[in-house]
Amino acid sequence: MRSVLWVDDEAELLEPHRLFLRNNGFDVQAASNADDAIAMMRRQPFDLVLLDEQMPGKRGLDAYREMHEVSPTTAVVMVTKSEDDATLREALGANVRDYLVKPISPRQVLTAITRVLDGEKIRQQAVARSFVERFRELEAVRARDLDWRGWIERFDELMRWDVELTAANESGLYESLRGLYPAMQHDFAGFMKTAYPRWLKDLEGDRPPLSVDIVGEFLLPMLGDRKAALFVVIDCLRLDQWKVIEPLIAQFFEIDVTHYFSILPTATPYSRNALFSGLFPGEIAARFPDWWGDDREDESLNAHERELLEAHLTDLRGRTPVRYEKISTARDSSELERRMSQVIGNEGVSAFVFNFVDLLTTAGPSPTFCTRSPRTRSPCARSPGNGSNDRRASCSSRRRRVESCPCSSPVITARCTATRRRRSMPSATPRPTCASSSARISAPSAPSRRSRSAIPMRSGCRIAAPA
Repeated sequence: MRSVLWVDDEAELLEPHRLFLRNNGFDVQAASNADDAIAMMRRQPFDLVLLDEQMPGKRGLDAYREMHEVSPTTAVVMVTKSEDDATLREALGANVRDYLVKPISPRQVLTAITRVLDGEKIRQQAVARSFVERFRELEAVRARDLDWRGWIERFDELMRWDVELTAANESGLYESLRGLYPAMQHDFAGFMKTAYPRWLKDLEGDRPPLSVDIVGEFLLPMLGDRKAALFVVIDCLRLDQWKVIEPLIAQFFEIDVTHYFSILPTATPYSRNALFSGLFPGEIAARFPDWWGDDREDESLNAHERELLEAHLTDLRGRTPVRYEKISTARDSSELERRMSQVIGNEGVSAFVFNFVDLLTTAGPSPTFCTRSPRTRSPCARSPGNGSNDRRASCSSRRRRVESCPCSSPVITARCTATRRRRSMPSATPRPTCASSSARISAPSAPSRRSRSAIPMRSGCRIAAPA
């Protein structure tokens, strides 16, 4: 039985409330002043304390601090006649779990106690029930007939369940969720086998944004709104990881999420260079043979990302200042923080590549959903003989939007004002082997926050400098 200590100098007037709580399964004891209450807490533990703020002798908040020293884990709900905002802020600032203003009904008290003691458990049970209902549908319907929008929504949904079931400690249901992945991987591989070549043959057709579209379609509009923008790329960030990080960033920015597909191969030397250059691997080798080619080691293939971004921006809007920083270690991160005011430019693009997630991923076993492709030429790569002019005529007459690959990931774009022409994303269904997402984070000017679904593996993050 849960135990509750009610501290109030008008204890006799609250007997009906205590009877109601006892009838609902609580052991309720009473104290008429703070000193008696603290003495009782020293003798026995309580699950929750209902504490009056205005009593003879010690104020409730003063008593709360002593109670916290005696029993740091006991939840306290403040009950007071005062509607003063300063008292409310002081109570919440002291980490009081809830705040009730008299007069109160027995039902209000029971609701507050239930919310504090059982709220998290009730939420976890609700997540479990919702997943069980949805799981039957996911298990019954294969994903063979999904288009690229459907795969994005399917993957986004499964990653949401992944995060929620983990947070709810539902290990059994989590394993059931993971049991869906092998069949979906197989179906997604079949989808990409036919869809990817079709997208490359008709770049103006109905296709997702690819890696080559990110700068032109997401970063460029930000530079049109402002003189400066931050372009943050977190290499190999998964969508489930982004969903855990997103609420932390949402405290400071308005977030707008869009997803893209990585090019193939999805390995960093191919997909990340495509993101910065707006070119497919074969096109990079043809246009910049001194920077990129099949005879180079993988490590050197990403050595010219700044130059590729500069060239890409010059093609799109003319000469644009670019600052570039790569962060691979904790020391790099600390150094960047120390120099932050110097590395963010007042105009142009300040690009930051966080490489440690990729290093952690490749240092261990292969990830469940993403296997790196061998160093072969991308299906979309053109031979050097075709030249860049030929590519401009056929490949880039339309600004690409996303990244496509059997392993895609979220790209996160942060900006201060969110205005961009979007392709429609009708509803569909759950998760493929890979896909990417792009998110715009706007300054907290507007209260609304839009979010789109997606499919992850690699991820990039773009952030515009605030006004």
